[in-house]
Amino acid sequence: MENVPASDHRKVTLAQFTAQAAPFAALPAHELAVAFVIEAAGIGPESVVLDVACGPGIVACEIAAVARQVTGLDLTPAMLEGARQRQAAKGLRNVAWVAGEAEALPFADGAFSQVVTRYSFHHLLRPAAALREMVRVCRPGGRVVVVDAVVPADKSAGYDAFERLRDPSHVHALDPDAMRALFRDAGLHLEREGGYEVPIELEAQLAVSFPERGGAERLRAMLRADVGVDATGLAPRQADGKLVYRYPIRIFVGRRDA
Repeated sequence: MENVPASDHRKVTLAQFTAQAAPFAALPAHELAVAFVIEAAGIGPESVVLDVACGPGIVACEIAAVARQVTGLDLTPAMLEGARQRQAAKGLRNVAWVAGEAEALPFADGAFSQVVTRYSFHHLLRPAAALREMVRVCRPGGRVVVVDAVVPADKSAGYDAFERLRDPSHVHALDPDAMRALFRDAGLHLEREGGYEVPIELEAQLAVSFPERGGAERLRAMLRADVGVDATGLAPRQADGKLVYRYPIRIFVGRRDA
């Protein structure tokens, strides 16, 4: 994916997430662990928070219930429209939505006390550039939080093959050491690291995915072949006649020093 032009990847991402906007928001797994993000970032009544690649506003709206002000930024207009609908349904007045890209945030230096992103880095061609931007707009002493699927280096090829087939906007899942290196190189002090698993049933995931023609059956075959092998890092298994697996998610919390 390193040689994919940024403009082409942007088109693929827009197409995928325009199609996924409504079903993505409805998938129960995406509600998981938002409270952990809020607690890990130290978000409270005086917090001014940016949610990068906010999607349909799931994280941003939960944060808005405890923070002073929240801004959600996303590339996809359909996702932002879903976020506005979620905000209206919750009666929130302290959230703003901005169209933009993670690698060129349209905000002033030090504008936010906390900057978070969830499930976005594996879609980015230049995650290091995005993290540097997140650090730039975070005030000294503030926290930057990245939540994403993270797999061991020896399983990343299998994981990437599965995810690119399921979602062509996927680029690469970082391994733990690579993510720690990004934080270090961006000038962040890694304060905390944790993790959780998101359980998924394959057919439920395929119902909200948009692979290329024939991709669904290839995904089924790939996952069946990986049962008991786990070359993907997804730990697939059969349960009650269904193929189930889990996404390994890790949370990285860094503090921006003065």
